Amino acid sequence: MIVTIQPSILSGTIHAPASKSSMQRACAAALVRKGKSIIHNPGTSNDDKAALAIIKEMGCEWSIENNELTIDSSNAFIHSRLSALDSGPRTPDSRPLTINCGESGLSIRMFTPIVALSKNKITINGEGSLLKRPMDFFDEILPQLNVDVNSNQGKLPLQITGPLVPKNIEIDGSLSSQFLTGLLMAYSASLNPSEGGTSVPELQRESVSIKVTNLKSKPYVDLTLKVMQDFGLLVPENKNYEEFVFNDANSLIPPSGGGGAYTVEGDWSGAAFLLVAGAIAGNIVVKGLDINSTQADKKILEALQDCGCILFISDSEINVSYPPSGVRGFHFNATDCPDLFPPLVALASYCNGTTVIEGVSRLAHKESNRALTLQEEFAKMGVEIKLQDDLMMIRGNSVKGAKVHSRHDHRIAMACAVAALKAEGATLIEEAEAINKSYPDFYEHIKSLGASVSL
Repeated sequence: MIVTIQPSILSGTIHAPASKSSMQRACAAALVRKGKSIIHNPGTSNDDKAALAIIKEMGCEWSIENNELTIDSSNAFIHSRLSALDSGPRTPDSRPLTINCGESGLSIRMFTPIVALSKNKITINGEGSLLKRPMDFFDEILPQLNVDVNSNQGKLPLQITGPLVPKNIEIDGSLSSQFLTGLLMAYSASLNPSEGGTSVPELQRESVSIKVTNLKSKPYVDLTLKVMQDFGLLVPENKNYEEFVFNDANSLIPPSGGGGAYTVEGDWSGAAFLLVAGAIAGNIVVKGLDINSTQADKKILEALQDCGCILFISDSEINVSYPPSGVRGFHFNATDCPDLFPPLVALASYCNGTTVIEGVSRLAHKESNRALTLQEEFAKMGVEIKLQDDLMMIRGNSVKGAKVHSRHDHRIAMACAVAALKAEGATLIEEAEAINKSYPDFYEHIKSLGASVSL
């Protein structure tokens, strides 16, 4: 699909999309939490659909009605199979399972340890760019937890046979915190008899911990722990993000009031593009964002403040507009929020002076190599981007309309669309449907604010 965007002036009010980070974690927590869960404001992106397909394959029943998702995990395989702490012999069930994670990096990294709680033989696959992403982590870590693993030389597909047994381990968190998210939920499920496990008491007298070195994206770990608490799962003690400890059985008590109902947050990742659009091309109001959210991409507010746009923040809405004097270059550390690089580049393209963004090393294993992709696609629009070690430097300039390509990366498509709003001439985005991965309503949303968009 080709989308054409003409220079436009935006105005009006828009509601932020549902967070796929929150939605996918909620689906995983509903699978781990035995019984019925109700999720309000469920997401509809391709990644969200992948998560729903995974839990269905694992034996959950779910339905959506009136913007309410009901999930029943009573018959899920991870609850009805051999306890993860049972010391008996491994006898795989006869029915092999296959789960497809689509192009969702979070799904593959989060669900793999969780589904390994089952003793079924499970094949885990994906599509598109996910097939190229490294999965060496599972080859190294899962065998330490009693899980047989076969991969395609460190890539998908994976074949695993559990059940996973929680043990004291140490992992490297430099590639992604999403691996840790999956392990935390898997440990929580297997160590809690009230949620379907039948753990051996004598094995719980000692604490079990996951030590982590070089952990990135700590705010996303906070989001994971918050979702676990909201669902009433066992939440480990967080020792300065260096160790996560599940204590002995007497202290493994679910938080009061947890479980049963959850509301998916508004998405700061998707809303970042809307906020930047307002900062460079108009005056808009964005609703539905939690100012107290643990989502890492809430940090977009810092960049908007530093660039000098007009910004008003309240508990219920954010108003952002382009200042008469223009916006200025800024310095920003995106190490813990690498998904902000694309909207930040669109913002920096209109800033006076040079903008410096730290954290380029986090961009290599995304849907595309985003550092190079941003550099190449924005060069077509007349924007100079230099890469130096872990830094990206963007020289603000007059942006020119051009023919660009999404590179099958949803955030690249949206970044180009936002940059096009004030460019000199029309911009054509090829493979523009890439947005469906995270924000399928994006073009319709900016169109409702006054953007000239033709599909």
